Amino acid sequence: MDSTGNPLSPLEQALHAARARVLADLIAGQVAQADVVSLVEDSVVQRRWWVEQWPEGAGFVAGLVAQDVQDALLERHGRWPLCPVCGSGDPHALDVEPELGPDPHWVCHQAGVKVAAVGSLHSATGGNPPS
Repeated sequence: MDSTGNPLSPLEQALHAARARVLADLIAGQVAQADVVSLVEDSVVQRRWWVEQWPEGAGFVAGLVAQDVQDALLERHGRWPLCPVCGSGDPHALDVEPELGPDPHWVCHQAGVKVAAVGSLHSATGGNPPS
């Protein structure tokens, strides 16, 4: 429900869920500083317009927000999230798959494995889920 007691629209539900999932992954990676959280908010604002234009894409928003934040972090802080699967070689980031589709996951292309669903990186990094 919103602040007036009205139920949230499916669009707002999708945006809130996407925000929560990406924030959970940032917390799991211990990179949820204020400036990084602002990147999430910026992406949600941009994706709100996108999904208003294409309501059928509401199920794709979490993966898109994750990719937006990943791209913004690369420019400002470096690769994120780093792969927790590969123990040797150069550190590398996970990718979101599908790039445009429902049920997005973080995957390691070097190992060829799904690591965790977007929003569940804590399960792959051994951290506790955010409360």
